[in-house]
Amino acid sequence: MFQPDLLKNKTILITGGGTGLGKSMATRFGELGANLIISSRKQEVLDQAAEELRQTGAKVFPFSCDVRNPLEIDELLKQTKSRFDHIDALVNNAAGNFISPTENLTEKAFKVVVDIVLLGTFNMTLAVGKEMISQGNGTILNIVTTYAWTGSGYVVPSAAAKAGVLAVSRSLAVEWAKYGIRTNAIAPGPFPTEGAWKRLVPPGLGFEKKMKNRIPLKRFGKHQELADLASYLLSDGSGYINGEVVTIDGGEWLKGAGEFNDLDRLPKTAWKIMEKLRTKSKKK
Repeated sequence: MFQPDLLKNKTILITGGGTGLGKSMATRFGELGANLIISSRKQEVLDQAAEELRQTGAKVFPFSCDVRNPLEIDELLKQTKSRFDHIDALVNNAAGNFISPTENLTEKAFKVVVDIVLLGTFNMTLAVGKEMISQGNGTILNIVTTYAWTGSGYVVPSAAAKAGVLAVSRSLAVEWAKYGIRTNAIAPGPFPTEGAWKRLVPPGLGFEKKMKNRIPLKRFGKHQELADLASYLLSDGSGYINGEVVTIDGGEWLKGAGEFNDLDRLPKTAWKIMEKLRTKSKKK
């Protein structure tokens, strides 16, 4: 689809880059010639991902970092500078999400999601953005959701946080353009990943089939489709695209706003099962 040197010599930092869509994007960037910096909270996961990513021929630097902690971000950038001259692009992909009736949420549960998604994106954007301002160029790509502008029941913390990220994206597209920095966003629909799917898709109720049927194209997204879109938006060929949010969801949001609104039909027993699965996952 692309020339193999589309991202040659570009250094790209991907948060949440050790698993799921982050890893898929990193893989594609590496195939297209980029140097990779991948971050998440678990170093062992990053190290394993880095070994796989190096098979693309890319230089890969895995570094554990909690995007909620500015001091850890500063250390990440310090270590990055000792390996690469600069950062050409930042992909804010780190996220947290789970489904729950809003009345069952605690302040802590709301704060955890918002801190990772919104505060974490801002922290990383501010730190890397200052570096990009100094070097006179850069590209920032934020991963949001289609319910960032529609809202959605049962994922209120995520909806609020992603809406904030989208606002940050559009605001900085105007404010930082004078520094040679472009800021865009991608809003994916359902793209199955092992971790997110367990937290967001109730088992045994045919919910996955219902999700697929509400998509006009009648299928879920493929990771490479998202990775190819991200690659284009980080390439020089998209140099006049700034402040845009690109939806890649098979037409889902146009058919019905609120990706999780159908959870109205979920029985209370299923909610208890999902809560137990989430608690069990935290203990691992």
